Amino acid sequence: MSYGFGSVAYGVKDAGFGTFLLIYYNQVIGVAPGTVGLVIMAALVLDAFVDPAIGMFSDRTQSRWGRRHPWMYASALPIAIGWLLLWNPPASLAEPAKLVWLFVTAVVVRSAVSAYEVPSQALTPELSQDYDERTRITAYRYLFGWIGGLSILLLAYRVFLVPSARYPNGLLNADGYHHLAFASAGLMLVAILVSSLGTHREIGRLPKVAIAKQTFGANLTELWDTMHNRGFVILMLAGVCAYTNQGISYALSTYFYNYVWQFAPWALGLLPLALFVGAGVAFVVAPRIGQRTSKPRAAFVFVIAAMLFHTAPYWLRFLGVLPPPGSVVLVSILFPIFAMSTALSVSSFILGASMMADVVEDSQARTGRRNEGVFFAGSFFVQKCTSGIGIAGAGLILFLAHFPKAAKAGTVPVETLDRLTLLFIVVYALLALAAAVLFTRFPFGRAEHDARLIRLAEAAAMDKGPIKP
Repeated sequence: MSYGFGSVAYGVKDAGFGTFLLIYYNQVIGVAPGTVGLVIMAALVLDAFVDPAIGMFSDRTQSRWGRRHPWMYASALPIAIGWLLLWNPPASLAEPAKLVWLFVTAVVVRSAVSAYEVPSQALTPELSQDYDERTRITAYRYLFGWIGGLSILLLAYRVFLVPSARYPNGLLNADGYHHLAFASAGLMLVAILVSSLGTHREIGRLPKVAIAKQTFGANLTELWDTMHNRGFVILMLAGVCAYTNQGISYALSTYFYNYVWQFAPWALGLLPLALFVGAGVAFVVAPRIGQRTSKPRAAFVFVIAAMLFHTAPYWLRFLGVLPPPGSVVLVSILFPIFAMSTALSVSSFILGASMMADVVEDSQARTGRRNEGVFFAGSFFVQKCTSGIGIAGAGLILFLAHFPKAAKAGTVPVETLDRLTLLFIVVYALLALAAAVLFTRFPFGRAEHDARLIRLAEAAAMDKGPIKP
């Protein structure tokens, strides 16, 4: 429970970045959506260096608190401070200066989140070698991650971004975003500290790794060799497709809720509950399905099914069979579809993350090293594409759809909404199909994993180093 609770911080960050940052800087601050997306994506260039570096240094950290916890504790305060700065750009800044502010604060937040999330995720294969227990552990991370993200949605739609006389459209309330930033910063700070303290007693039980001093060049060579793992590369590519899809969907969700479906405030307030039902179903279903079949096969089925459910409402809209926007009947139809889509999508992510933990022993058998930090740095870099490539993709879709600035619900031309919807469906379906196919190419399953553990145990007992398969 403590281990999973730390993911509340990432869920909060993900909901803020993915759901509200684009609409805040576009509709409230007044920056063009394509420009916001490009600025966020530009931060990915630095992430490409920051995340592997944190993973490598975490693997090589030596302290009385182990390899991971010093990083986890140290990240809490920078995350909270960077988050507050991100959502509070000085009003006097010109637009170019606001873009610089967005870029710098986004880099600070993302780097600080990496300093916590990469070492924290790296604990998954260290806490258990069991093939199925890793899926259960991962399920806790995703459950609490969704709790964190949906908590922000509830606070946004029910407390801080509700319609008022001054702001008939609560999503345009600048003060509401400032208050939401303080609440979410506090929640992230608490989640990180509680998780770090709650898992502190496990430090003595984690694998002991001998770390030899070597040059920086040798470290880079080791990093390069480690990342040349087929299972790792496949999961990275599948993750790029799946998490980019999630990022585009998150960034456009407020546009769909507000302008396409025209949800009333009461519906927006109930929406997080429907999504949480889906996440709860995934928490129960994914470990059980993974236990009864291979993880790659199950992930493939979940991705395809999630794509069908996620795009179904938009196809139904084109067919003209849905009730009028904003109606109670429409909400009663869409919310169960949203819940099922969430359950299927989260299940695929849980299985993908569990497979990444299994890659650790495969790499150990091949290289003789445990590099959990490096592998999960790559995985986390892919996850952050959600708020990078995803926001950039959403901004591009809005640009191609000719979506207007400062738009009011009910006034956007139907032709614009049709273009927006069709572009989203095409992009989402193509990325989902690519991710599903890649999951089928993952090179090993339960039998290979169990056999590898036996060989590693025998090699350790004979003190002759790892036996290569």
